Amino acid sequence: MLGTRCSACTAVFFPREDAYCRNPHCPGDGRLAEVPLSPRGRVWSYTDGRYRPPAPYASDPDAPWEPYTLVAVELEAEGMVVLGQAADGVTVADLAVGMEVEVVGGVLNEDTDTGTVWTTWRFRPTGGTA
Repeated sequence: MLGTRCSACTAVFFPREDAYCRNPHCPGDGRLAEVPLSPRGRVWSYTDGRYRPPAPYASDPDAPWEPYTLVAVELEAEGMVVLGQAADGVTVADLAVGMEVEVVGGVLNEDTDTGTVWTTWRFRPTGGTA
């Protein structure tokens, strides 16, 4: 995962910010630079998505709905909480608040006609505990 760091106040943002520092206490005149975020963190909260999202989200009503797990993770170094899906096969039964997780890649969507694949971040347990 990539974020942005302000050189004036060292605040880190996710998602990234390219226009201005979002920190209201920043002294200003800083540059925004892309920075990698911690690949590990601890589960802050989690839940499962058991319903098909309503419009305006695109969802094929003829396709079977597959529940997914959402995880809020406090990143190790930055201390910020990031929301994302759990890795394939990870359910709420596999998670606990305080559990260590790591970022892994995942597929958000695929266009079989063009061969385009959109990727995203997902979280999976590392085996560490609170």
